[in-house]
Amino acid sequence: MRRHGASVRDIEKRLGVRRSTLSYWFTKVPLSEHHLKLLKKRADNALVKARVEAVKWHNAQKAARIDLACAQAAETIKNIDFNDDAIAELALAILYLGEGAKKSVATALGNSDPLVLRFFISMLQRLYNVPVSDMRCYLHLRADQNPNKMTRYWSSALEIPLRNFRKPILDKRTAGRATYPHYKGVCIIECSRVAIQRKLVYIANMFCDKITEQWAVSSVGRASA
Repeated sequence: MRRHGASVRDIEKRLGVRRSTLSYWFTKVPLSEHHLKLLKKRADNALVKARVEAVKWHNAQKAARIDLACAQAAETIKNIDFNDDAIAELALAILYLGEGAKKSVATALGNSDPLVLRFFISMLQRLYNVPVSDMRCYLHLRADQNPNKMTRYWSSALEIPLRNFRKPILDKRTAGRATYPHYKGVCIIECSRVAIQRKLVYIANMFCDKITEQWAVSSVGRASA
């Protein structure tokens, strides 16, 4: 069987002899160049097929994990009162703590995701009655991005008039490097009411302090128990 080009795996399946034993037996069994090429081609094809199946399996596993995360998120969302301004302001404060300007004399937040900025804009309007006319927009773009095109994109995505946008800033350090099509630069939304910034930062810090203090106390209680 081996001299006729059968693989070790095939012979193992047919005869029930362990592969390690077969490999030892076949050390002195020569194969023709023709059979060697056939076995290599078969092994290469099997490897390609195995990789394709592995990718399918991993994609299926990833899809299942994503579906689970989405379902778990939906359960959490069901327990939130979206009409509660305190919850909305807390969410905005935590976002601002991570993404907002803290040293500026204004309330400003920048991001590359329009959804984040739409949330910021809607919260400024809902919680503090900041009109869109009081919001200024600044774009930070890569060197190869078209300022006019990007301004129109952000104006449409955020539903903010073009007149609210200031002259975009181009990062010359990125010259010569192509930008991914999905990346539209960073847009900064700013309003001059610095009091909002101060309140948001205080809310976020107080909330984080309270949570960590409670966790520390409960951890001591669990340890002593």
